[in-house]
Amino acid sequence: MNAVKSYGNIITKNLSDSKKALAYLKLGLNIAGVYLSLFPDRKVPASLQFLQKICVNSIKDYFNYPDNSMWVNIFSPTEILHAMGINPLFIEAYSGFLAGISIEGQLIDAAEAAGISNSLCSFHKVFLGSGELNLLKKCKMSITTSMICDGNIGTFRYLSEKYQTPLYILDIPYEYNKENVNYVKNQLQEMIRNIEEIFGRKLDMDKLKEVIARENQSKELLKKYLENLALKNLSTSMTYELYMLFASHVFLGREETLSFYRMLLEDIQRAPDRRGKGIFFIHVPPLFEKNFIKYFNFSPEFSILGFDLNYDFLDEIELRDPLEGIARKLLLNSYNGSFDRKIALIDMLMEKTRPDGVIHFCHFGCKQALGGIYLLQRYFREKNIPFLTLDGDVIDKKNNQEGQTKTRLEAFLEIIRNR
Repeated sequence: MNAVKSYGNIITKNLSDSKKALAYLKLGLNIAGVYLSLFPDRKVPASLQFLQKICVNSIKDYFNYPDNSMWVNIFSPTEILHAMGINPLFIEAYSGFLAGISIEGQLIDAAEAAGISNSLCSFHKVFLGSGELNLLKKCKMSITTSMICDGNIGTFRYLSEKYQTPLYILDIPYEYNKENVNYVKNQLQEMIRNIEEIFGRKLDMDKLKEVIARENQSKELLKKYLENLALKNLSTSMTYELYMLFASHVFLGREETLSFYRMLLEDIQRAPDRRGKGIFFIHVPPLFEKNFIKYFNFSPEFSILGFDLNYDFLDEIELRDPLEGIARKLLLNSYNGSFDRKIALIDMLMEKTRPDGVIHFCHFGCKQALGGIYLLQRYFREKNIPFLTLDGDVIDKKNNQEGQTKTRLEAFLEIIRNR
């Protein structure tokens, strides 16, 4: 039995005593931070090792300083929090961390026992179950957005009421126009006033501009990294690709994130030429599914080229009016508005990465993932790019059909081998 599984078993045995369970969670994160520094995984590029430390430290900071933390979803405008020195806890990442130590089953059961629908996304059920079992530290405030994910608002409202935590919901319209930009900008201004009142500090607009300047620099480096993926093979895994969401979303604009992207570009430029087959993912890769682990993690035959969510907004944010720029970013996200916007992003990514095949893993509970499948199938058929759709669960391991997945995945990979 490996150390991570043993650690998960200890926490499972203490779930009835939330103080003990939280103490073990905090202890494990502190040990992980030290371990990653002393015993780096040499098969992993230096940039991804650094990224892993960023991810672990973000959850450690939440446990150590809950009064200076906020619960957020992946699309929250965290640039404002970074400028104010507030730590965002990215709820989807926290659920992924708990699934990584294999306690997601007990948390999902706790959520469903409390009346949460079994059809809700498991990222949300794990976080809600954490709340039911008191595995969360109360934050001073939380923010979420209405865009893309149907589960966001209900999840945040439920836990906000349970923990008596102020909640601000940003309503992001479907259409992009001047009126809606002003509508979102006005909400951002109101949200900032709420944060200032609750945290007792003022937003410095010059600091916000510094954060956004670093975000723009990070995106330029990310675009250069993208240019190399067609020719180079960076040794990675589905877990590290999901870690990239920290850098591409919630922690954009921080100094350590900019350092990560500089390191990432250096790593891909030094990487060996791409000799095997390249696979691009749409939506979210199934990081715990055994067949995918076998064929893709650090594989010389099938390299992971990335997934579209890490590239959902690559434009520069105007420094002249940072709040208007953030409003535009939210409205123009490729996952917001017409599906044509997502197709346009994917078309650009296909041109840049030149994959040998594309896999869309349709995560259970995510209506957005299922809704555009026909349009994607038509697009890839016209482009003559092999395309596979598989249903399953990224977080809830028991909610996957391992045998069926194996059969369909191996048949797809055989097609790619023979092209």
